[in-house]
Amino acid sequence: MANPFPTRDEIESFQLVQLRRVLEQIQPANKFYARKLSGIETRVSSLKDFSDRFPFTTKQELSADQVANPPFGTNLTHAVDEYTRYCQTSGTTREPLRWLDTKADWQWMVDSWKRIYTAAGVNSADRIYFAFSFGPFIGFWLAFDAAQQIGSICIPGGGLSTAARLRAMRDSAATVICCTPSYAIRLGEVAAEEKISLTSIRLVIVAGEPGGSIPATRKRIEQLWPTARIFDHHGMTETGPVTFECPQRPGILHVIESSYLTEILNTDGHAVAPGEPGELVLTPLGRSGSPLLRYKTGDMVKAVVQSRCQCGRSDLALDGGILGRIDDMIVVRGVNVYPSGFEDLLRRFPQIAEYQVEVDKTKTLAEIHLQIELASDVASVDQIATQIQTAIQDTFHLRVPVTLVGPGTLPRYEMKARRWTVRAN
Repeated sequence: MANPFPTRDEIESFQLVQLRRVLEQIQPANKFYARKLSGIETRVSSLKDFSDRFPFTTKQELSADQVANPPFGTNLTHAVDEYTRYCQTSGTTREPLRWLDTKADWQWMVDSWKRIYTAAGVNSADRIYFAFSFGPFIGFWLAFDAAQQIGSICIPGGGLSTAARLRAMRDSAATVICCTPSYAIRLGEVAAEEKISLTSIRLVIVAGEPGGSIPATRKRIEQLWPTARIFDHHGMTETGPVTFECPQRPGILHVIESSYLTEILNTDGHAVAPGEPGELVLTPLGRSGSPLLRYKTGDMVKAVVQSRCQCGRSDLALDGGILGRIDDMIVVRGVNVYPSGFEDLLRRFPQIAEYQVEVDKTKTLAEIHLQIELASDVASVDQIATQIQTAIQDTFHLRVPVTLVGPGTLPRYEMKARRWTVRAN
């Protein structure tokens, strides 16, 4: 049987056609890129020619542009009244970016989400529960619209408590859940506490955090949802849905390369070899109303060292999904610490219900303080605290004080978790 997926040559030929189309559409109408590309010949001979000659776009630039030209900035190819959708970033690291989309650009992103559903095995027979509040976050609005278009029953979960959402899932016989990894854990914990059986759930689609591809976090979700398969993907407000989990290899994310020109670069801006970590740089190939050229995402990734995946795809595969954020790395007493590494370590302890990390930069050398909330049924409390400290020492070569707090003390997260805080002068 012939392979149904395109070859590398076919992928790259399609990307070049789409890239040229985007460049033609945004010049000279888009004021942001008209300034940015002034003096640059925008006709490209190859993908390499584009990467060699075109500058990066950064979130800082976009944010500064919106501050100088409120409320939406100048990265708009059309008049504002031609746009129909508004979303914004989470504002985890800085002020939220406001993002507008035309009907055509929105549909382009919805079509990418349909590919995610196809890879996950979701179809019109499924009943999909969207366990989130309907705010300006882009991801689940796209997921909701895509689910409607493939004919699934879409069940919104806005404005409900966690227990009420679980009862709604049970009563509607939902088969699929969309939520963040943190909230998948919270839903599973509350289902156990409330004795709510959810055997109809066959698939939990997670996004918004790296947890779905962090082995210990994934294992924890699988333990809480024993009848379900966990399926990871990732995207960004600025770009749209970018990756989906390989159907045959959990922990591997495929980039939707028909939608994105993708680069993985080191800190000097040069391409890294497969198997080496670098920053994910994306150029969306179908979102010309609010375009991005060579956007530095800040996500650390590592490409799989192979040309064609065992699932048959030649699309770029990322080993371990999103490894962390470049701006999340913290140097503590000479040790580089990523939150995703701490997450993987702490989730290996089923006794941990939740945790918070404070980074204290008020001293000459930064220090980490860890708060742990244990599950209510843990007996040997002091012993667990010692085991956690020892594990951190063995893994990161850091002595981190652990403070135990009472049940229900630490916050739970429906959307992107904010477990790390920084105290500075």
